[in-house]
Parts: sequence; C-alpha cells; structure tokens
Amino acid sequence: MDEGVPQLTTGVCNEIASSTSQQDTVWSTSPVLQIVQAKAIETNGQTRWRTVISDGEHVLQAMVVTQLNALFENGDAGKGSIVRVQRFAINTIQGRRIVIILGLEVLATDVEKIGNPTPRTLDPPGTTSKPPSAAGPPGPRAVPPRPGRQTLPIEGLSPYSNNWTIKARVTQKSDIRHWSNQRGEGKLFSVTLMDETGEIRGTGFNLVVDQLYEKMQEGKVYYISKARVNLAKKKFNNVANDYELALEKNTEVEECTDQSDVPEIKYSFMKLDDLVNKPKDSTCDVIGIVSEVGDVSTISTRANRTASKRELTLVDRSNSSIRLTLWGRQAETYEDDGSNPVIAFKGVRISEFQGCSLSMISTSIMTNNPDIPDAHVLRGWYDSVGINQSFTAYSNVGLGSGGAATFNRAEIRTIDDVKTNLQIAEKAEMFSCRGTILHIKGDNPAYPACPNQSCKKKVIDTGEGWQCEKCEKTWEKPEYRYIISMAVSDHTGQAWLQGFHDVGLAVFNMSADDLMEIKNNDPAKYPAILSKSSYSTFNFACRAKLDTYQDQSKIRYGISRILPLNYKEEAGYLRDIIKAKWPH
Repeated sequence: MDEGVPQLTTGVCNEIASSTSQQDTVWSTSPVLQIVQAKAIETNGQTRWRTVISDGEHVLQAMVVTQLNALFENGDAGKGSIVRVQRFAINTIQGRRIVIILGLEVLATDVEKIGNPTPRTLDPPGTTSKPPSAAGPPGPRAVPPRPGRQTLPIEGLSPYSNNWTIKARVTQKSDIRHWSNQRGEGKLFSVTLMDETGEIRGTGFNLVVDQLYEKMQEGKVYYISKARVNLAKKKFNNVANDYELALEKNTEVEECTDQSDVPEIKYSFMKLDDLVNKPKDSTCDVIGIVSEVGDVSTISTRANRTASKRELTLVDRSNSSIRLTLWGRQAETYEDDGSNPVIAFKGVRISEFQGCSLSMISTSIMTNNPDIPDAHVLRGWYDSVGINQSFTAYSNVGLGSGGAATFNRAEIRTIDDVKTNLQIAEKAEMFSCRGTILHIKGDNPAYPACPNQSCKKKVIDTGEGWQCEKCEKTWEKPEYRYIISMAVSDHTGQAWLQGFHDVGLAVFNMSADDLMEIKNNDPAKYPAILSKSSYSTFNFACRAKLDTYQDQSKIRYGISRILPLNYKEEAGYLRDIIKAKWPH
C-alpha cells in the first residue's frame, strides 16, 4: 500500500454480512473502507447513490442516504475514495438486504483499488456462517464511545431489525378514528415520526390508543422501542418509507429532552400562484398569512357520519389567495384572535372543489407562526405592504385531470378544432385558445354573495338584510361576484364560454359591485359598458366538460384562466418560430 494511504479495516465486511442484530458490536464501529464503485440511480423521482465498498478482502453493496448526495455530486467522494463510515445500518430494498451508509468522512480520493476483494452477500437474519477470511491480522478499527442511549436511525429500520430504539420527533398526530364493521368495533390513531435520516408512520389500535395517544405530542422528541416493523400499506400511508411501525401494548415511548440532533420539520414551500400548475389530488407545502377565518360547520360524509370543517383564506407575496379547509379537531380548536398569523402547512392536498383549493389530510402538518426565515419574511411583508393589497383568488380556477389549467401558447387550438376534434368523456378536457369577445349576456352578470371571504355563497334578500344560509348570518348588503357568459370567436368559429369572478374583473375592469350599481341605477350607461367590454381579444385556458340535465347532454366550456394579450410576448414567440430550424 502506498505510504500515506489510510489502512482499511480488514475483516469488517464479513462481520457486517454475518451480523444477526443491529445491536452487534460491528454497528458501533467506524470502519475505514474503499469505495470501488459508485453510481447514481433514480428511485421514485429521487437520486440515490449505490456503491460497492471494500475492506481489501471482500466487497459489499451499499446505498448512501440522500443527505450525503452532495459529496458524490461534487466529486468529493466516488470511485477510489477511502472513507471512514461513521454510521451505518442494514435494510431490505426490493427483497435484498443491503448496507445503508448514514454518515461518512472522506480520507483520500482517487486511490487505486486495494487488494483483490471478492464479493460477499449479507447472510439472512439468524444465520452465523462466515466465509473464511484471508490470512493475516485484522487492521486497526476505531470503536469510539457514544454518549447517551444507543439508537438506530429511521432509515435503518426493517423487519429484520431487532432490539432497536429510535430517537424521533412527532411531526404529526391524527385524531382518534373509530370504525365499525362485521368483525366488530375499534379505534386507532397514527403518528408521523422524523429524524435526520427520514420519516416513518406509526399506528396504534384499541388499547394502545388509550396508552399512547395523550403521551405522544406533536413537536416533541421521544425514544421509541419494541414496536413491530411492517411493510407500509401505501393505500393508507403516504409517508416516503417502505416500512411502517405497528405500536403495540409493550411498545416503550420515553420523552427525550435533548433535541439537538433531531431536525425540525423540513418544508418545500410553493407560492400560491404556482399551485394551479400542480395536478389535482397531489400534495404540497405552503406558507401564508391567514386573512379570513370561516366559522365551524358540520357536513355529512358518505359513510353517514358528521365531520366538522372550517375554511381559512391564505394570502402570500405572489398576491394570490386560496381557501384551505381544516377538519375535525383542528377545525374545532382553531382560534381566531384577529392577528392574521403566519401558518406553515406540510403535505396539504390540492383539490378541485369549487375551483383550486387546499385541504388538510390525515398526514398534513400545520404549524402556527413557525420560527423559520420564510415566516419572518412573510410577516414583515404583510405588516408593511400586504395588509393594504388586493389578492387574486383561486377559488374559481379549475385544475385539469392530472394537468394544470394554464395557457399554453405553443398548443393553441382553434374553436372549430375544439368543437370538432376534442374528445370529451367523463373527465374534463383542458385546452388553450385565443378569441375575441363578440357578445356578453348582460341580464345577470353577477350574483349577490356572502361577504365572508371563506364562503361566497349566494345570499337572499329578506327585506331586513341579506341572509346567508350557510353562515347563518344576515348582512347589511351583499358583495357581488361575477358569473358571466359570453360569445367568443376566432377565424374558425364561435363558442359560448362561461367565467367566474376573475374573468369578470379582467373583462369589465371594475368590481362587480360597481357594475351592478350602474346596471340598477343608470340603465343608459350599462349597455355602453357591455359594448365597450366586447371586441377585446384574450388568451384563454379553458376546460370542456360534458354536462347532462334531464337526459340531455351538452358540452360546456368554462374559462379557468383569462390573460390579456401581451404583444411583446406574442411577437417574441413568432420571432422564435421564424428563427427555428425549419425541416427541409
């Protein structure tokens, strides 16, 4: 071996391969190994590094946690590197047992392959066979003492793990849910646990609910042991882990006061105006100011049960607003103190109910006024600027079937093409078009709506005020909201398009309250406004849907987004087409 090259920990691959328990001594060592192969692979849309590690005598396959990706992507680690593996565990991936590297230190790079190591596979759990190792004394091995309790990282858990303890933060705890079927009745709850290596879902049933539900609190860190590791049931579990924990009667949960090495919740925030570009039923992380808080209401579910709900209106620096629904205990316990708090949401679902909206689900996490930079920036912006701004609401912007309601200039379709060739079945079909408004139906361009920002339902004039049946409130006056129908034409044909409030604002360039004031009190001026608003050209993102009423089917075209023409962008698009390489 060249002078200056660190000595490998010979024999350690045999010990790892033959280990029968995560508590064996080998897992508390920090062996020096060589990476003889390294390859990036894609797993569920995420890059992972697969390596082959050598102790000079044998080689083992190993996966590297994503937190260490930067070492390989930057070239600090790779084929030929000598590394000290600071933490590692064993897991089962696609039916094969494999070493998971959780921490490493690069000692040398670009070193020629040391020795002639032979392949070594991990023995099934419970076996103790070891192939004979090469003659010669074993190399030096560091066994540093570890202060505190010995714990296994979440990413190292598998059904083959025995006598393990994890140290994890409870990032989410569900309500207690009850069920009743032919086999009897019961109850359950679930928690999402997180450490620096990943997340895992834990579920407890019946007596375990009584033992652990109150004990495990969101945000706190616990030592957890003696739970069963099972394959995750993806139908009920969307946590990114192949396994889940079954919390049992003998499961031990002990609160940990030292939280220094357990991270807080990790977010990947999206701006509210980008949500329309996400598919329906996908999940996302958002952070926003609560501008409106609805009252708690009760709905009946398909299972003939009642559920509490409350709607919040969120705004952010993209000058957009969106409705978010809280359910159950969170809806009932949310307190509106009028402070317009910053709330961070992790894993909320994007739905198409009454347009683009958000909804909490069982695994969503809600944090009020989190101590993170994004929250501080949002707070400062709202207090100084945002409180006086108006926001674009996405309550009437629809989402496509697996796609977004966005205008795509490169895929504009003519109206004749839409009517003739667009195949419309049970699901709505999205399309982009450009057209000129020829006529706007002016008899009922708006409806009287509830002024509650989280409601917007139609209100009824009782003579003593305007009553909202949903909110059970009576208002002095309504807030009118657009709902318009207009004939739009291009050079191939004409179609009737329906639009809601944002469409009306773009077409009339005034509030619906102002327009209805003119319609009711100045009948001579109103037709002139309708005429002036016509003959304008817009880009439309639309959706076509087949509606059936009294056994009569009809295709309706709804406007999801309306955009005034930007002639600079249009000219630039034509320029790029001209400059593009034309086929011979």
